[in-house]
Formats: sequence, C-alpha cells, structure tokens
Amino acid sequence: MVNSALDTVLGYHQRTKHHLYRYAAGPHGLDWGSQPNAFRSFEGCARLELPLPAFDAAPLYTSLFQPGKIAAQALTQANIAALLAYAFGLSAWKQYGYNRWALRCNPSSGNLHPTEAYVITNGCDGIADGAHHYLSRDHVLEHRCHSSVALTPDAFLLGISSIHWREAWKYGERAYRYCQHDAGHAIAAARIAAAMLGWQVRLLDSWGDAAIAAALGLDRDQDFGEAEREHPDAMLLVTAGTIGPVAAETIVRAAGNGHWQGRANALSPYRLDDWPVIEAAAQACLKPATDELFRQPRALPEPLASPCGQSAATIVMQRRSAQAFDGVTSISAAAFYRMLDMTLPRSGVPPFDAIGWEARVHLALFVHRVDGLAPGLYVLLRNGQAKPKLRDVLMPEFEWLRPQGCPEHLTLYRLLAADARDAAQTLSCHQEIAADGAFSLGMLAEFEVSLTEKPWVYRQLFWEAGIIGQMFYLEAEAAGVRGTGIGCYFDDAVHELLGIKDLSLQSMYHFTVGGALTDTRLQTLPPYAHLQRNI
Repeated sequence: MVNSALDTVLGYHQRTKHHLYRYAAGPHGLDWGSQPNAFRSFEGCARLELPLPAFDAAPLYTSLFQPGKIAAQALTQANIAALLAYAFGLSAWKQYGYNRWALRCNPSSGNLHPTEAYVITNGCDGIADGAHHYLSRDHVLEHRCHSSVALTPDAFLLGISSIHWREAWKYGERAYRYCQHDAGHAIAAARIAAAMLGWQVRLLDSWGDAAIAAALGLDRDQDFGEAEREHPDAMLLVTAGTIGPVAAETIVRAAGNGHWQGRANALSPYRLDDWPVIEAAAQACLKPATDELFRQPRALPEPLASPCGQSAATIVMQRRSAQAFDGVTSISAAAFYRMLDMTLPRSGVPPFDAIGWEARVHLALFVHRVDGLAPGLYVLLRNGQAKPKLRDVLMPEFEWLRPQGCPEHLTLYRLLAADARDAAQTLSCHQEIAADGAFSLGMLAEFEVSLTEKPWVYRQLFWEAGIIGQMFYLEAEAAGVRGTGIGCYFDDAVHELLGIKDLSLQSMYHFTVGGALTDTRLQTLPPYAHLQRNI
C-alpha cells in the first residue's frame, strides 16, 4: 500500500511538471461562469461577530523574533479574534471599474485562497465550546459543533483545510501543489499572528488526517451535499502557556458526541473541468496517525538586526504580492543576509518553531542587484549538514565560494558568477518579474529520501516551502521592497541548470524580491469598511 501510494505521488509530481515545450495539463482558458466563490460559509450556524483589532497596534515587527520579548496575552475572545484577523482576515479590497476583490493576510496562489480555517475552543469567555469555522469576509465564527473538549483554559486548536477546486479552476492538475504551498503560508501566518500576542504554536504532527477531518466536521457528507469538499491539512495547538500533547482521540470523541449544525455553500454552479489526478494525489498523501516527532534545530546566534521600526500589524497588513518590478532597485547586502537568516529554523523563534522536522528545503538564488555581491547563482543550505549531499548532486564545476562579509552562520555559497537575469526569467515561465527584482530563487527539497515510506511528506515539503515564502514576503516589506511567490516554473529545466539528474533534489516553489511597480488604476479600500460594527 505504501509503495502504491508513493508511486502515485511520484507519478503526480512528474506529471504536473511544466516543461519548456509544454505546460502541465490545465483548463483551456478560464470559465468565468464557474469561478469559485472566494468565501466558504455554513448556512444554519450560530454566528459570532468578532471584534476587529487595532490594525496599527504594537508590538514592533522585530520583537516577534526575540524570545520572551512579548508577554503572553490572555486567551480571550478579542485576542483570538485578533489572531484570526492577522492570520486569515482581509487586508484590503482592490477595485478596478466595476470589479472588486479582497486581499488577505495569508498569501495565496492567484489570490484564489483554497485554505479554510477553524478553531476548537473550550472554556474561552465569549466563545461557545466546540468547533467553529472562520468566515474572513465577515470576521465571524460560525459555530459548527457544540461539544466539550479536553483542552486547558489557556489553549485552543486551529485547524486548516483546502478546497482543491478553488485552485484547479484556474491551474488544473498542478493545483494540488499550490494548495500545499498555501497551507504552508497559512501555518506561518498563524504562527506570526500568535507571536504578536506572545503565544506559542505547535503543529500536532502526530495527528492523522482522518482525526483532523472528524474534529473539524470535514467528513460529514450530510453537511456538504453537492458543495465542494474540504481536505484536511493540519491541526495546530495555540497556547498562551506551555506546549503539551493533545490526544486526537479525545477531540474526535467529543466531536462525535457533539451537536453539529450548518450546511456548506456551493462555490461554483457547475464545473466543466474535472481533474481526477488531484484527488488521486490527495488520497495517496493521506497521513495516518504517527508518533510525535519534534527535533530541536541547530544552535544559531540571534537573528541578524533589522532597521525596521514598524509594528508587526503594519507589516502583516501591508503585505502584498508584487505584480511587476522596476528592474533597477537594489538592496543592501545586510538586507539580503537578514532575509536569508529569517528562513533558518531557530528554537523558540517563529515561524519555524511551529514545525518539528529538520530543514529539508534549500535555496538556489539568482542574485541580480544586491550591493556588494557579484551577480550570479548562489545556494543557501538551511541545514548545515546538507553540504556533502548537495555537492554530490549539483554540477561538479560549481565553485562553492563563500561571499566575503557573509555572516559565519549563513551557509551561503556562490556557485557561479554571471548575469543570471535571463536564466531566472526563462526558468520561471518567462516571467519578467524573476529578472527585474533584486534576486529570485528556487526552493530545492531533499525529495526522494524524504518520501521513502512516507508519501504524505510530499505535502510537508510544500508546506516548508510556503513557510519560507511567507517569511520572504514579510521580510521584503520590512526592508522597504516587495516579494511575490512564483508557482509557474520549468521544473526539470531548473534541475538541468543545477546539474540535478535524479529525484534527490526537486524544485518546489520559486520566489522573487525587488522594487515593486504600483498599478495606479487600482483603488485600494479598507478591509472591513463594509461591516457595520467597530472598525
């Protein structure tokens, strides 16, 4: 069974690669009549209107990464509401002519937002016990299940799921990859939002998908009917106290004994395209219950200093995906090193302290405009023990030269000095944004060895890449520039450039950072001005 699932996952990965001579299977044009609703809701639920936070409030962004700097706030309705707003809420509305669309704090491929968020609470003043769905458009909790769960008063559970159709509508078979990117974005967004309140977050990686589905009500056929189903992604423990184990069995038992209400809305009136390979991959990637695994990361010095003096709320709310770069803006070497540094796992430092596995994703960097660094191809090893493995796999002609002035703990090497702009643009599906920024990058996962006997780790590799991407988003804003994720790239052309001839390393996600151009035709509107309550 494991081998069959692994074969399915590997087959999906190979099948959904973009190539220089053809793209992965997708729709032939967009069917706007079947465009999915951007917001999932459950009709018939009790709705709790949540208070909105002060979007310009302290603490400082840089304080988030100093353990103990921010005192833990009480687990109240207002504070849980703030976490949901900063992690999954709206950040703005954009309008062009008669078209209007929402932006959110958690990034998403194509702004399609397949990720749904849930909370499970017990004993929180102002929030009924049980499972709730968060509807970001209205900043409300929909009470899906009334039950009494075994949680300490200073903790709650945060669950995330994916609606694959939201991405498949635009991207076809490759959409499953993008849903997993977005799950990683969401995990990081939740961890950052929790840090703003002095709270801790831990991915409950021992939980199986069946338990997550049961706890969140995703397995209730009667509540979905013909509506698009949600696939379980992850369950997170959020606490103002000490991280501890949470037995899935007790939460599932409470859900089974609880009173459920609400029926999911249908997101599309019809679907002209069907992508069964996505469901096959999702089934092959289903995670069983496993032993708890949490490894402490290698000891590192404190994060490199940042000159950013803005509040965390400001950085989170202003985060955007750049649509184009000016092709001239450079960044300092100090800003570049700080961005790279914030992708390294550290004990007690968000967001990577929320996940328990050793770093398995490394960065191949196309440096274009970083003051003091020669343009060219570089590699950052996020796991200090990975150098021998990568040297064996990457092109033997690479020079592996340490840049002068690079902080000692950053395992950054220049592989080749060259003008890499044309290569970066070509590899990222000919998109100019990969060449016009200060730098772009591909995220290389230790692939084949990670999936052996654990096909579901395929999802985690994308999650890790998404978490890295979220930190680049935030750090770019803190440095006065902007970033954007790139899901479209020519997989094997990337591998060929680097000398990768097998599945030992695979590119999972691309990203780019630079000086953004602003489309002045677009009008920006406040995120919750449409609500008739405190703003």
